Amino acid sequence: MWQQTTITLRARARGFHLVTDELLAGLPALASCRVGLLHLWLQHTSASLTVNENADAAVRRDFERFFNRLVPQGEGGYEHDYEGPDDLPAHFKASLLGCQLLLPVTAGRLALGTWQGIYLGEHREQGGARRVLATLQGQGN
Repeated sequence: MWQQTTITLRARARGFHLVTDELLAGLPALASCRVGLLHLWLQHTSASLTVNENADAAVRRDFERFFNRLVPQGEGGYEHDYEGPDDLPAHFKASLLGCQLLLPVTAGRLALGTWQGIYLGEHREQGGARRVLATLQGQGN
């Protein structure tokens, strides 16, 4: 089986957000996949996807603090600044974390670990809704 769909994630404030449930809601065909892979491709250059801790929101806040120290806003010497002071740092963060995930599917579910969830890293102050192209491949039930 192959299926591809675009999922639009609602607009969020800058920071790291757990979006596992929102993505799964847009993937009803996942339940009929016995074994396979789900590829998620974020169609933006100033946001990112990653997998990490899904239980404690402090981890997501600490991610935001860490990446803001790693890639501070307001550094001089860059040419790309006409979309606002958060734009180029957002591109750097998105490149560091990446815009895609490849996740295993087992028995109609993502085979995530107990404490794993999918994060959207929103690196702009006003990023808006974000599109994720989801491609599911595998064997059906």
